[in-house]
Amino acid sequence: MASSPAVPNLVFRQLRGPRSPGEFAALVRRAAREIGEQVACDARYIGRVEAGEIRCPNYAYERVFLHMFPGSTLADLGFSARETVRGRAARDRTPPPPDTYNSTDSTYSNEESDVLRRAFMTSGTVTVAAASLGLGGSLPGVDGLRHGLRADVPRQRIGESEVGAVEEAVRRIRLLDDRHGAEGLYQRATQPLRTAYALLDAGATTRGSTAGRLAAGAGELSLSVGWLAHDSGRLEDARSHYAEALATARVAGDPALEAHAFCNTSFLARDAGRHREAVRAAQAGQRAAGQLSSARLLALLNLREAGGWAGIGDRSGCEQALSRAHTLFGRGPSDADPEWMSFFGEAELQALEAQCWSALGDWARAARHAQRATALKDPHFARNLALYRAQLAADLAHADAPAEAAAAGEQVLDALGDVQSSRIRVMLAETARVLTPRRGTAGVAGFLDRHAETARMAALTR
Repeated sequence: MASSPAVPNLVFRQLRGPRSPGEFAALVRRAAREIGEQVACDARYIGRVEAGEIRCPNYAYERVFLHMFPGSTLADLGFSARETVRGRAARDRTPPPPDTYNSTDSTYSNEESDVLRRAFMTSGTVTVAAASLGLGGSLPGVDGLRHGLRADVPRQRIGESEVGAVEEAVRRIRLLDDRHGAEGLYQRATQPLRTAYALLDAGATTRGSTAGRLAAGAGELSLSVGWLAHDSGRLEDARSHYAEALATARVAGDPALEAHAFCNTSFLARDAGRHREAVRAAQAGQRAAGQLSSARLLALLNLREAGGWAGIGDRSGCEQALSRAHTLFGRGPSDADPEWMSFFGEAELQALEAQCWSALGDWARAARHAQRATALKDPHFARNLALYRAQLAADLAHADAPAEAAAAGEQVLDALGDVQSSRIRVMLAETARVLTPRRGTAGVAGFLDRHAETARMAALTR
C-alpha cells in the first residue's frame, strides 16, 4: 500500500519551544480539562505530530489546540486541511457541536463510533473489511471477521492507516471506560479486537516499525478489552484476553507490552483470590519493565506486588513493596512512561495502598488513604473517582464510621447513572451489608434504602 512520505510539522515543533514532548503533552491534557475535553496525549503523540505522521488532528484535539493558541487555525499550527487528509467523506460531513462530545446520550456514542469507522474506511481490501473496528453497531457480515479475513484476504503489507486506526481504537476504548465504566462497552469492544488480530495475521509479511506498532496495538487492544471484561465481572474472559496479549508480546519481543500484560494479570489474580499468582505476575512484570526507563511503571508493578502480599496476609512483604513503590513514584514521570498509564497519578497510588491496608484488616489506615485518593482524583476520570469513593465507603463502614460511610456511599450512588461497573456495585453491596446493623445512625437508613432500590432496578435491566 503506497503512501506519501510524512512531512515534518516544524511549526508545531516551534510552538513546543524548550519543553520536552512529555511536558508539552501534559499542557495539552491540562488545556483539554479546561474546556471539558479529555485526550490521551503523551510524548509519543506529540512526536508523531511533529514528525508529520498526524497531518490533521481529530475533532477533540482540534478544539484543544485551538484553545491553547487562541486566534489560530489548524493551518497556522502546521496541519493540513481536513478535506485533503480524509477525502470527500469529510467534506460532506459537518462536525458535531462541541457539547455532543461530552454528553452521555446516543449522539456522543455515535460520534465515538464514527471516529473509529472513518479511521478504517481507507483504500485496500483489508481496511475496508476492517470497518468493524468502530464501537457502535455492527456491519453486515462482520461476525467471525477475524477468521473470515484469514481465509479470504491475501497476506499483504499493512500501512499507517491500519496501524493508526488500531491505536486510535485503544485510546477511544480507554476514554469511554474512564467516563462511563466497562459495562455495556465490553461486548461492542470484542469486535474491533477480532479485527485487529485479523489485520495482524493478514499483515504477516509486514516488517520494521509498522509491524512492531501493529503487534503492540493489537496487544494493547486485547488488554483494554480484557480490562472491560475484568471490570464488568467476566474474570475468565479477562484472563483469556490478558493471556492473548502476553503471547503477542512474547512473539513480538515487546517488553513494554509484556510488562503491561503482567501488570493486568497480577491485578486480575488478586481480584480472583489467587494472591500468590498476583505476586509472581507482578514480579515478572518488573523484570520485563527493567528493560525500559519508566520509574512510574515499576512503581505500579510494585503496588501490584504489594496487593498480592496483602492478600496472602504477609504484612512485611506488603510494606517492602509499598516502600519501593513510593520511592519509584517519587522519581517523577518521564517520556518513557507508557501511554496507558495516564490514569496513574498520586490518587491511584493512594487508592492502591488503601486496598492493601483493607486486605490486611487495617481499616482506619485504609480509609485515610482512600480519602486522599478521592480528594486528589481528576473529576474527568469519573469511573475511577466513583471507585475510590466506593473503596472509601467500604473502609469507613469497617472502621466503624457509619455516618461517614453512608455519605460516601451516597456519592457513589449519584455517579451510577453515568458509570457502570460491577466492581463498584460489589463494593457498595459490601458497604450496605456492614452498615445494615447500624441502620439507626443518621444517614444510614437513607443510603440503605436507596442502595436497595438501585440494586433492584439494576437487576431488572440486566
